[in-house]
Amino acid sequence: MSSGPIPVSDEQRRARLGRRHLLAAAGRAARVEQVADAVVGLHATDAATVYLSACARLAEPSAAEVERALYEDVTLVKLLSMRRTIFAVTEGFAPYVSASTARAIAVKERATLLKHLREFAEGWDEARLAEAERAVLAALERRGEATTSELGADVPALRETMLMSAGKPYEAKQSVGSRLLRLLASDGHVRRCRPRGSWLSSSYPWAPVAQWPDVPVREAKAEVVRRWLAAYGPATVEDVKWWTGWTLGDTRTALGDVGAVDVALAGGGAGLVLPSDTEPVPEPEPWAALLPGLDPTVMGWRGREWYLRPEDVPALFDRAGNAGPTVWWCGRVVGGWAQRPDGEVVWRFFSDVGAQAGAAVEAEAARLAGWLGEVRVTPRFRTPLERELSA
Repeated sequence: MSSGPIPVSDEQRRARLGRRHLLAAAGRAARVEQVADAVVGLHATDAATVYLSACARLAEPSAAEVERALYEDVTLVKLLSMRRTIFAVTEGFAPYVSASTARAIAVKERATLLKHLREFAEGWDEARLAEAERAVLAALERRGEATTSELGADVPALRETMLMSAGKPYEAKQSVGSRLLRLLASDGHVRRCRPRGSWLSSSYPWAPVAQWPDVPVREAKAEVVRRWLAAYGPATVEDVKWWTGWTLGDTRTALGDVGAVDVALAGGGAGLVLPSDTEPVPEPEPWAALLPGLDPTVMGWRGREWYLRPEDVPALFDRAGNAGPTVWWCGRVVGGWAQRPDGEVVWRFFSDVGAQAGAAVEAEAARLAGWLGEVRVTPRFRTPLERELSA
């Protein structure tokens, strides 16, 4: 007779997090591709997050190692995918992310862009949009790479603008070019190249990319869930649905396809793990981490009470739910950090964490400041505690 689902304590969940997300010092990676696969994908909506998240998990952190993967070897690619967020994923995983999520988002992006072109620009329809896309891809084939502005010299239609929310206090002009290149990237036709300027720059050229192999959608969704549960399990159905941005039906189908099994979470909640992942893992050595805004670990689950106190959320998240920089100790968020204009990395604990934790966090702050050097980082989505500490 079955004794019911295997219990998994919060302590065990935190042990898995420390090991599998490469946050315990002994488990840090040599290459950024290992980091991206360990957390399934690195959040890339804020360009700085990819670098900061990767370097927090690298044995020898450096911006050059991240740039190698993104722009030299192109073994890390950015896709508008889960939850309509830009993720940097490994080249081998990209076809699954594209088939499971990105292509469906691209369909919606295309419909939205066409709607806006018809409403806010003149002379645009589906045929003209397709013609402009072909012209852009042809120009990129000739040039190798080019910014949206440079492409406007070859494809004048890109220089046209749309007046959004005309007559309202928040009216704004959007260029057709910026939206069209975003669409081509969502469709997997182009990629961002090395920024013009520092690695924090938002000015970057585009280059054409070879099309990924076709993967059946159901197979792709199952692979995404398999990788995610391996990194983030145990997790609830709601966690998986939230992280992927899929429907509940698609989420449950994918969980069934990977054979996810039930476990009992602390407090009586129902969780899921892969069939091969029911045994406990050893506790890692005590570890500290300074993770950036939007880091995949802090944003990994919808239900966060086992690693984040609800009373600390207002200081660490903006009103849209974007996480700011967080300080971690042995699998819990214990504070927040920021970089001041003079480069100093400062932090604040929410409670007394003890001398060992204090020394470990100080060492991590020195490690972070060391590889940043003269670079100054301001999160794209600023949170109350980050603003206060950086002032």
